[in-house]
Amino acid sequence: MSTSLLDADSLLAIDVGEVNTRAVLFDVVDGRYRFVAIGTAPTTAAAPYQDVGEGIRLALDHLQRVTGRNLVGPDERLIMPSLADGSGVDTFAATLSVGPPLKVVAVGLLEDVSLESARRLATTTYAQVVEELSLNDRRKQEARIDAILRQRPDLIIVAGGTDGGASQSVMQMIETVGLACYLISESERPEVLYSGNQSLTEEVDAALNSIANLHIAPNVRPILEREQLEPAQLRMIDIFRNARGKQFVGVNELDAWTGQQLIPTSTAFARVVRFLSKVYDPGKGVLGIDVGASATTLAASFAGELTLGVFPQLGLGKGLTARLGPSELSQIIRWLPVEVGEDQLRDYIYNKSLYPTTVPASEEDLWIEEAVARQAIHTAISSVSRGFPPEVANSGSALLPWFEPIIAAGSVLAQAPSPGRSMLMLLDALQPTGVTTLVLDQNNLAAPLGAAASINPILVVQVLESSTFLSLGTVISPVANVRPGTPVLRIRTKQDSGEETSMEIKQGALEVLPLPLGRSAKLNLLPLHRADVGMGGPGRGGSLKVTGGVLGVVIDARGRPLRLPRDAAHKMELYRKWLWSLGG
Repeated sequence: MSTSLLDADSLLAIDVGEVNTRAVLFDVVDGRYRFVAIGTAPTTAAAPYQDVGEGIRLALDHLQRVTGRNLVGPDERLIMPSLADGSGVDTFAATLSVGPPLKVVAVGLLEDVSLESARRLATTTYAQVVEELSLNDRRKQEARIDAILRQRPDLIIVAGGTDGGASQSVMQMIETVGLACYLISESERPEVLYSGNQSLTEEVDAALNSIANLHIAPNVRPILEREQLEPAQLRMIDIFRNARGKQFVGVNELDAWTGQQLIPTSTAFARVVRFLSKVYDPGKGVLGIDVGASATTLAASFAGELTLGVFPQLGLGKGLTARLGPSELSQIIRWLPVEVGEDQLRDYIYNKSLYPTTVPASEEDLWIEEAVARQAIHTAISSVSRGFPPEVANSGSALLPWFEPIIAAGSVLAQAPSPGRSMLMLLDALQPTGVTTLVLDQNNLAAPLGAAASINPILVVQVLESSTFLSLGTVISPVANVRPGTPVLRIRTKQDSGEETSMEIKQGALEVLPLPLGRSAKLNLLPLHRADVGMGGPGRGGSLKVTGGVLGVVIDARGRPLRLPRDAAHKMELYRKWLWSLGG
């Protein structure tokens, strides 16, 4: 390793979450960048502190105690750059997810074109669309203005018109937005993001600049057949940062530490997913799922093409109360192997939303929490999959595309009582197809690494290569249209030691092939009855090399889509059997 890397910069990353604030230290160990330690503390955005800076200081204090390294000087300021005695750090990055979702009014011309793009743009950060306006809206202009005024939005996204296309209709929408902004007091006026017909930018600026906090981004629909969200997403980061700076004391100071590079946690998480998609099998995508208190984030990337969805209503904190309708409750109950009434489930959701740090006190509570997480992941993937590129490889139009790997984060997964429960939650909610690897981000490092990517790309590469994430195991999911009990796959295994084994998998089974963590083996897959294991089509098999995870190699032949019995007793019997197969 070169001397320049031995003398390389250390990096401190801060993540201010809805519940916890984390301080993560990366530095060079034995000539390579490594994750060193993490300090955690409760986030202090709410009373009695009402200052996120206090939580940051507590997390830094914890990190200093763990490492024995002084990071903060006597003046209570971060020591940066590091000193000759080893104290301090050289570089700094930060991410943020705390706070209520930004209230967004989406404005577009056509509902299934520009307005749909505006909706998707809103879901790339911690935001929620509370009102929509389009050409199909039959309300009079004064009613539209009243609708905006009632919502008191944090942000208005205006899209519409291809570049050089519609102009008059777009300017009519701009007039409505301008009048609404004029009627809102100056201190409460929303941010306005214009991402429509670029030939109108001068007119839009003249109409709104004096009465709104205007941001202009490239068109999300430059031509009718093409959607481009990424340039506008960069503006969304600025808007999110500005909004949080107004809402919470300490955010502007944190932003100053980063050199005005503070980014949403979801954006940083997605950066890591996109990076990995450029490294792994180009024929498959990389999927990342983060189930947090503030939101459930899902990022999927195919050869660098990213699809990102952030869903505050699917978080395991305050957003839970949005899921109290009869249909939402019934969707959660279907995952429960115990008898739980809607009233009991509703009580649990209210309590969890008020006290998101609470942990399940009984096995029944644990099943409820895991059921809520399953439904959050399942809903998120169903929503985001609509934005996947149409050409992605898939073993069925209604099934999950092929991914390698799938990365999962969030306390409900990382702090589950056993790796088997984490694995089962992911298998149920995502229902992967073909062959993939399930990886657990047990220390919540994906977002800090994403924030570090623009500062020190080498650090990100080397930390990811250091087995910082925990491999739960390789998962093989044959897809076959046969009756339960019908053989669908034969597997012959040859380990590096030379030991050979074989097994036959039947439809409906969840089996584990023992393979120690880090040990490699060669698998020969022979699909039966035209089962598809993602190796070229139904009935096509072949050989592949796999590396064992905590659970070895898991074969999930329970069917796609997964169908659970309605009877709770039968469901409990199945779940206990599956958990036993997965080691608990």
